[in-house]
Amino acid sequence: MRLLLPSAAESVVVNTGPLIALGRISAFDIIERLPIHFIAPRQVAEEIEAGARAGHPVVVPSWLGVEELLQKPLVPLARYILDAGEAAVIQLAIERGIPDVCIDEWRGRRAAVSVGLRVTGSLGLLGRAKHCGFIPSVLPWVEKLTASGIYYHPDLLRGFLSAMGE
Repeated sequence: MRLLLPSAAESVVVNTGPLIALGRISAFDIIERLPIHFIAPRQVAEEIEAGARAGHPVVVPSWLGVEELLQKPLVPLARYILDAGEAAVIQLAIERGIPDVCIDEWRGRRAAVSVGLRVTGSLGLLGRAKHCGFIPSVLPWVEKLTASGIYYHPDLLRGFLSAMGE
C-alpha cells in the first residue's frame, strides 16, 4: 500500500473525490501544509463548483492550482471509461509530466496506474500529514470521513490503519 508521496515539494494532480472527502471533514488546512503543490484540471474545479451551487459545502480550496488541458477535447477512450474529472486528471498529469495523481475512485486509480502514474488518495494524504507531524493520528480523521458518508472498503481501512501503526 503506497501511502507516502515524495518528500520534496512536487506537484500532484488531484481529482474531485479526495477534495470532497477532505473538505467534508475540514481537513484542507492540514492538507495545505503538505510539501506538495496541488493542481487540478478545470473539469475538477467545475465539478466542485457545481456541487457548491447545489448546496454542498465543499468549495475549491484557495491553494489548489486550476489548469487547462493542452489537448482538447479529452481523449475519447478515457472519457468513455471515466468521468470527466478523472479523465482530465490523468490527461493533465501526462501532459505536464507529473508522475503523481490523487484519486479515490477505483476505476480512475486503475486507469492511472495502467498508464504509469503513481496513485494516492485522501487516505494517503492523511497518512502523509501524520508522517510530517501535522496530525498525531489518522484514526479520528478516518472516523470523520466514514461518519460524513465517505465509503472505504473495510480491508482498505484496516490495511491503512495498520500501516499507520493505529
